[in-house]
Amino acid sequence: VFYITFYIKQLVHSTVSFPPPINYQKYKMENRFLKGLSAVIPCSFYYPDKLTVKRVMWVQVKSHLLISVRNLKKITTRFQYIGDTNHNCSLKIHQVEHNDTGKYIFRFTTNSKEGKWTGKDGSTLKVVGKFSQYKYSCESSQTTKEGDSVKLTCRNSCDGGNLLSTFTWFKNGEPITEGPTLYLSNMSYTNSGNYTCSLKTHTGTTSGVIHIDVEYGPKNTSVSVRPSMEADAGSNITLTCSSHANPPVENYTWFKIDDGDIMDVGNGPVFVPGDGGQYLCSATNKHGSQNSSVVTLKIKSNSNTLPLFYSILGNMYQRCTNHCYCCCAPDCDYC
Repeated sequence: VFYITFYIKQLVHSTVSFPPPINYQKYKMENRFLKGLSAVIPCSFYYPDKLTVKRVMWVQVKSHLLISVRNLKKITTRFQYIGDTNHNCSLKIHQVEHNDTGKYIFRFTTNSKEGKWTGKDGSTLKVVGKFSQYKYSCESSQTTKEGDSVKLTCRNSCDGGNLLSTFTWFKNGEPITEGPTLYLSNMSYTNSGNYTCSLKTHTGTTSGVIHIDVEYGPKNTSVSVRPSMEADAGSNITLTCSSHANPPVENYTWFKIDDGDIMDVGNGPVFVPGDGGQYLCSATNKHGSQNSSVVTLKIKSNSNTLPLFYSILGNMYQRCTNHCYCCCAPDCDYC
């Protein structure tokens, strides 16, 4: 916390010489606080060692509100004296409201008739509406692509044009880093998500959400085969091409490798080949293409076909030789 000290004149003349009796201090943000949060007015006071403080109080000049402190640690409504009777005269206001704006002055009395002082210059408190949404270098729900860089900057309206507040950055509700600026460089799909920032000391003051969507070309392109890469003749084999991409894959193309040549044989995520061989697919979106690995299909011949054929021929020859003596006799029904 940065402070600026105000030197206050004595209300009652005292012949005792000592430092200015009441020093008000304020933040560089000029004592501006967010509505609904807690505000602290730092203050210190001095008096001769031989005196004893009997009473301390704060007064809001605008409303003539008297904040008299008897039980020093007790919270009276929203106002709490967090100082003591030695040298600390700080005041804390809980859940500040707009009507708390104004000048506050501190007064204390001692056991001496002349030992009474009031800091007339006081400390001015200003309550602002709310925590401003962060400013960023890209529009809300901005779409980027892999390799791009994004700079997000969080600003508090209380800071004016300076970056004085301490912030915490969140991704999808989880804290990731601290500071007014978040740099996302050489982005990948893992950087996609919802980003917010909040004051470190007041986590309830969350900014609006910016959604970052990182686009990328097809990844992990592969081919799955059902039921298997080996099948009997006449069986159906189904090839399915899958790939991860953002935006989704726009086009799937199937290729067959035959004697070193690559032929375009189909389109779409699912393909049913007519024969065996080597196949692969290619997935494409606006950011590029990626090929799958090659899969090799083997079609088995039907082993029952030839034995059946030869069995029929054998039966025909046997009947011919028994009844016709010659398989080529004109009256043989089997010739």
